[in-house]
Amino acid sequence: MLNIDQTFYHKINNIMTERNERRMDKVQDTIEILKTYHQEHIIKLLEKLEGKEKEELIEQINKIDFHQIMELYDNTKKEIEIRENKIENIAYLDKAKLTREQKEEFEQLGERAVRNREYAVVTMAGGQGTRLRT
Repeated sequence: MLNIDQTFYHKINNIMTERNERRMDKVQDTIEILKTYHQEHIIKLLEKLEGKEKEELIEQINKIDFHQIMELYDNTKKEIEIRENKIENIAYLDKAKLTREQKEEFEQLGERAVRNREYAVVTMAGGQGTRLRT
């Protein structure tokens, strides 16, 4: 029959064994992920580390979405189809030359478009945003 000290020792031993097995599973899972995405150089680094440093690196690796990174990288290799390759001037109005009534009309038109979710976004060349604010 086991005494209390032996029972306690066995419980602690079982807990530590389970913890080590989970840690080893996590290490193996991480290594498999790294192999899948051809990151063997990180495996070599991982094998050199011990203790907390190793655990921290494993945590960092497991936060990385390697699948998404590979998709993004693969997308950089795709040929982009440009459907329209000529640049044309677009019609514009000079805000400084508009009458007060025209400005109010455009403001109302803009507010109505935003309320109806009928709006677009325009990107201007560097600095244009500040100059157009006047």
